[in-house]
Amino acid sequence: MAYAEDYQDLAVYRAAFSLQQRVFATSRSFPADERYSLTDQIRRSSRSVGANLAEAWKKRRYQAHFVSKLTDADAEAAETRHWLHTAHACGYLTEEECAELERRTRQVGRMLGAMIRDAPTWCSG
Repeated sequence: MAYAEDYQDLAVYRAAFSLQQRVFATSRSFPADERYSLTDQIRRSSRSVGANLAEAWKKRRYQAHFVSKLTDADAEAAETRHWLHTAHACGYLTEEECAELERRTRQVGRMLGAMIRDAPTWCSG
């Protein structure tokens, strides 16, 4: 684990933030009639990954709370993957766009999983 003074210093946070921005930019081309459904859902879930990670960072004094918020972040990443597949199935994302965003989402999930497995290290001190 590399020392981090704040959640924004974490590689996983930077990856999650980059993902959310990419999802936002990509979803701008979704049809207007999806604005309050798919577009809103995919943006909300992708943004929740980083938000839950920020909350987890502040709760690392309590390992159970830390792990719970990281688990929430991981669940939001999985939800984002679902919406990516939905957008692709509807023809709003190309195969390449979907694959790239899914790769990023899985990477964030692996990083979150590592933090969950190493929770005592993150919560000590």
